[in-house]
Amino acid sequence: MPTKAKRWVLASRPEGKPKLDNFRLEEITLPDPGEHELLIRTEYHSVDPGMRSRLSSASYAAALPLGETIDSAMVGIVEVSNNEKFKPGDRVTGGFGWVSHALSNGRGIQKLDPALYHGKLRPTAAIGVLGIPGLTSYFGLLDLGRPQEGDTVLISSAAGPVGATAGQIAKMKGCTVIGIAGSKDKCDYVRSLGFDRTINYREASNLRAAIAETCPGGVDIYFDNVGAEMLDAAILNMKEHGRIVVSGQVSEYNRADNELHGIRNVTRFITHRLRMEGLVVFDYFKDFRAAQTEMAGWIHEGKLVYTEDISEGLENSAKAFIGLFEGENHGRRLIKVS
Repeated sequence: MPTKAKRWVLASRPEGKPKLDNFRLEEITLPDPGEHELLIRTEYHSVDPGMRSRLSSASYAAALPLGETIDSAMVGIVEVSNNEKFKPGDRVTGGFGWVSHALSNGRGIQKLDPALYHGKLRPTAAIGVLGIPGLTSYFGLLDLGRPQEGDTVLISSAAGPVGATAGQIAKMKGCTVIGIAGSKDKCDYVRSLGFDRTINYREASNLRAAIAETCPGGVDIYFDNVGAEMLDAAILNMKEHGRIVVSGQVSEYNRADNELHGIRNVTRFITHRLRMEGLVVFDYFKDFRAAQTEMAGWIHEGKLVYTEDISEGLENSAKAFIGLFEGENHGRRLIKVS
């Protein structure tokens, strides 16, 4: 029989920080799965700060049209299958968005291997530490940052899923790691992961000076998740031939074009021969499986720890997303749908 489902759609384009009335929860009816199709019930979906830019305009992906389902990754259970590659009860992951159920022809869906997801590695890791956030950390740090033993690595938004993972990988590579976070609790958490020192930016009257004090020899690699004023302060503390990895710009996502801070200290790139490079993690798609296998090994060995911030109920998806820009989350923010 047809399935009653729910989904969140974009009701209006946000101006500044998103508000609840920018989103709308709709009831829809999904038909029975057709030939080669399957019906998936969502267990968890992610809420992602990087989605903010698509709500107003295009980023590296097209702007989300009004009335369309809000994008995200999900983990779900196959309920009905007419596809020979999947059977009812299979746990899968895909990019269906903020929905209670999804109908699919099987393309773009990955079946989770029970042999991998056990013990310390929960199925939700597929859309967190082994999903886009963790892979962004892995390729951003290792391919663009190219850490060497003894390097000093500075990471912004260090308590978030990207920053926390990047910092732990840097420690495995023999680096000194400093995390920037926005509260005492988050700084304590970051140090519990093995970071050497932390900076609470809300308590720093002069962030440039706070970085200089915490990294007296300068910074070899800055892993940037924030941008704007924080990026400028880091630039002024880079060593010669330092590398800046641009993973995210969360402080800029809610600013209008004429309010963007941009980069002010460009001369430093000349005097210190700095290199700054951004990444779109999907460029590394062919290497995802190898990276996930290595990271899963680290998790099972206890070398890599991840934290999830889970809210209950699909009805709370928009509220949880808005909270990302208030610094509410502690770890990978997910919604438990069912």
